[in-house]
Amino acid sequence: MAGGKAVKGKPAPQRFQGIQFQKSKGQHILKNPLLVQSIVQKAGLKSTDIVLEIGPGTGNLTMKLLEVCKKVVAVELDPRMVLEVTRRVQGTPYANKLQVIQGDILKTELPYFDVCVANVPYQISSPITFKLLSHRPLFRCAVIMFQKEFAQRLVAQPGDSLFCRLSVNTQLLARVFHLLKVGKNNFRPPPKVDSSVVRIEPRNPLPPINFKEWDGLIRLCFNRKNKTLGSIFRQKAVLALIERNYKTFQALQEASGSEVPAVDPSILGDLAEDHSMEVDMNADGDGMEVEEEDGQQGNAYFKEKCLAVLAEGNYEDKRSSKLTQDDFLRLLALFNKSGIHFT
Repeated sequence: MAGGKAVKGKPAPQRFQGIQFQKSKGQHILKNPLLVQSIVQKAGLKSTDIVLEIGPGTGNLTMKLLEVCKKVVAVELDPRMVLEVTRRVQGTPYANKLQVIQGDILKTELPYFDVCVANVPYQISSPITFKLLSHRPLFRCAVIMFQKEFAQRLVAQPGDSLFCRLSVNTQLLARVFHLLKVGKNNFRPPPKVDSSVVRIEPRNPLPPINFKEWDGLIRLCFNRKNKTLGSIFRQKAVLALIERNYKTFQALQEASGSEVPAVDPSILGDLAEDHSMEVDMNADGDGMEVEEEDGQQGNAYFKEKCLAVLAEGNYEDKRSSKLTQDDFLRLLALFNKSGIHFT
């Protein structure tokens, strides 16, 4: 009001067609039409494709997808967004090409699709990625907007500072390529960080491994990724864990009479602490090494077996942060051949 005092307060919530966006739910709508068009182009869509869109929001990306593909299946949690994206296609030639599923993407059974194109809520990036990579039948590719650092971890290579368990597990299941950097001002409301678009192409066939075994090994190796493998497999807690796994695996084999089967690769998307694979480290991260005279004959036996495996593969002085996908596959095969298991 003229002549009155300016009142400071929280900025007004941003709205579109009367819809208030909720940052807590990861609702950041891509508003730049040139970026929307670029994402659609990089998806390489065909006129016969069925496209899965995760979180269509107000439908900016949805409308462009409908122009070039056979059908869009959009999964949206927010009923307000469901109504908005449905309203946008009403009375258009695209109305019969859009199917909207209201629900949580992580709890929804996904239908068949050829390509996934999405701007996903950042807080569920990892479980969404591995849910997609576990979907059968396999899709051709996914073009997805992620938080910049998450995307960098997906594409990181051995020796990169961001190379981590996420990098290794994702690249076991798929080829991942960085496509675009996207500044935060391209969104309404703008998030706190920049974004990146990546292309994910599932590998077919997958390596014939037990994914739970793989996950167990990778967790151990990346618990201290810059320590040598020789140092990691000398620690008492690690050797005690391997001894327990050895006894469990032997008992399961005797009970079933066969190998423990491979499990769903979606297990690789669990980035939380896995308490079945916990390793108790001391403050400096070195762990306590097994001494031959400490009387722990079991630990000493498994220490000898582990170090023999590392020596056979020339891995004792290697660090997880420098190892390639093929190195980890070979390492798992050598351990399993020696009777050492990680589940």
